[in-house]
Amino acid sequence: MNAPTQIQYLKGIGPAKAKLFEKLEIATVEDLLHYYPRTYQDRRLGMPPNEYNSDSLVVFKGRVLRTQTVPARSVLIFKAFLEDEKGNQIECTWFKKRTFGRYNFDPFGTLKKDFHIGSEVWVIGRRENKNNFFGNKITVEEQYAADDVLTELHAGRLTPVYALTDGLTNKQFRLFVHEALQTSALAGEPEILPPALLQKRKLLSAPQALKAIHFPNSLAELTSARARLAYEEFLLLATAWGIKRTQTKILAKDYSYEIKKNLLSPFRQNLGFEFTNSQRKVINEIFSDLCSVRPMNRLLQGDVGSGKTVVALCAMLLAVENGYQAALMAPTEILAEQHYFTFKKMLAGLPVNVAVLTSSTKAAARKKILKELADGTLHILIGTHAVIQDDVKFHNLRLAVIDEQHRFGVKQRSKLKEKTAKLDLLTMTATPIPRTLALAFYGDLEVSTISELPPGRQAIITETATPKLAYDRVREEVSNGRQAYIVFPLIEESEKISAKAVTEEFEKLKKVFPQFRLSMLHGQMTQAEKEKIMADFAAHQTDILVATPVIEVGIDVKNATVMVIENAERFGLASLHQLRGRVGRGEHQSYCVLVPQHAGSVAKERVDIICATRDGFKIGERDMQLRGPGEILGTRQSGELEFKAGDIFKDRDILYQAIQDRDELLSQDPGLIKPEHALFRRKLQELYQKNWHLIDLS
Repeated sequence: MNAPTQIQYLKGIGPAKAKLFEKLEIATVEDLLHYYPRTYQDRRLGMPPNEYNSDSLVVFKGRVLRTQTVPARSVLIFKAFLEDEKGNQIECTWFKKRTFGRYNFDPFGTLKKDFHIGSEVWVIGRRENKNNFFGNKITVEEQYAADDVLTELHAGRLTPVYALTDGLTNKQFRLFVHEALQTSALAGEPEILPPALLQKRKLLSAPQALKAIHFPNSLAELTSARARLAYEEFLLLATAWGIKRTQTKILAKDYSYEIKKNLLSPFRQNLGFEFTNSQRKVINEIFSDLCSVRPMNRLLQGDVGSGKTVVALCAMLLAVENGYQAALMAPTEILAEQHYFTFKKMLAGLPVNVAVLTSSTKAAARKKILKELADGTLHILIGTHAVIQDDVKFHNLRLAVIDEQHRFGVKQRSKLKEKTAKLDLLTMTATPIPRTLALAFYGDLEVSTISELPPGRQAIITETATPKLAYDRVREEVSNGRQAYIVFPLIEESEKISAKAVTEEFEKLKKVFPQFRLSMLHGQMTQAEKEKIMADFAAHQTDILVATPVIEVGIDVKNATVMVIENAERFGLASLHQLRGRVGRGEHQSYCVLVPQHAGSVAKERVDIICATRDGFKIGERDMQLRGPGEILGTRQSGELEFKAGDIFKDRDILYQAIQDRDELLSQDPGLIKPEHALFRRKLQELYQKNWHLIDLS
């Protein structure tokens, strides 16, 4: 392969513009070729509305009749009046922000030059008023004068649109991409896919795909280019995880577990409830892993309220009764503290020492925790990122549990594993991951699913309402002896964000519900304050808990039957589902009332989905579509699922093909040592060295 060409040496760029490309992580011409369009516009003449061409997009070629410059209060306006081939007269408008004082140049100089009377020009813009046909008014996005080869990059075709930084325009960028496609970089693009797979899947070659992804001649060619590039992305990552899975299974533990039941038996007797069949199945799977000679690497997924925490605690008790330490890492201090409260309650009377460590832990308490961790007298540590700090030393850590795993990056999970030579790892999520994705992108994980809720859980009626109707629901339920949550997204009012703040709204709500007992809970309170407020609510010493999303997990009050979520559009799907799970835990009918304030299309879709289903798997899949797989799977921080071409939902069939081919490839050549796999293996190694931190191909 040829040495990469630095981007500054591409015609028209130079050192100054190269700094703009650095912001896009484009350092070489090869990087530019692999910087794919964000979307496309169908700028072919006379095309009906389609995926890339809405009815507001105007594309035409016309003759300039006249022009004028119009000064306005805050902007300058340039207008050109054109006649298209059908004789329609069209008014085109450009705006520039007005700068008071003298211009040392004509801000519309280039436009006046291109739009001289009688010239033929292409125009791409948006219709200001599609009902006004005569003298159509167009706000122009881009315009082109000469009908030549370079103009054909921008008009009369499926035109690429890129995500750019300030200082670069799409018109410029297309020219640079076009120039890059003329260099040796395209011809020298290595074909990393094995010939057998190219033939089997009837894929374009690498150079063909790169050329077509930027400047496709048709929708069919664009589809073929995306399919080829998406397949390559899926196959690379799926293969990396497949190798990782093999390498993980080679490891052997130098310690063992024995199910002694001196802690587990009294723990189960004191719980006050029986495990569901699904919980029993999952516990057996986890215990089997722990007792195996190989380190456990298991993902535990289950819907909100399915009982993942108590399952994890069983595993931790097995470690403790074998003389080992266990740690649970949570993404926020509130969640860590709530796990601590829950563990203390469940472990009451048992000789198990539990502590919580966060960045807010006082110096004296932190010193005591670190000492007890080091000498082994602290059995279970619960904490946030503070758990993986360098000065946190365990005596004999053997089991780590990571809750809400998607909130942690791969590097953070790896940091926890570095605390000891061998470690059993259990990760948990309430956002269930489709099995195919788990197999492809968590190739080194076994997957356990809690598929049922505990008996007695009520179906929750979820609805949208105005604040008045929502508060009427609260008043009705609390008058009947029930309790309610009212959740706000912020602690204090923000000038930048239009959302209700819990501190201000709490005072208003005390006047709305003068006959009831209200309390307030948010993340800036001390641990003691939070503990008392939650304990009082659980004991029904307060009727309405006004809170921020700190109550998203860990609170179990069976008498609470109403959850009101203010500014519901500001919450993600997973958070809405988690908050809803705080009610419906007792024998009474429960309600989740969403109160949106300003809902855009995506926010409205989230609210509609929550109202339509309680199925955590459906919600998890839609959440992944809306937010992207990297955020859900916890890989966004390390760049592992930032697909440039592929979409794991739109391209699901391609994903299945890549997984199938991955399995066949590794069964035939586990080490990828055959000559025809050399370039594919080298690409895997490059990605590993750059940002994956997954596998060792040395």
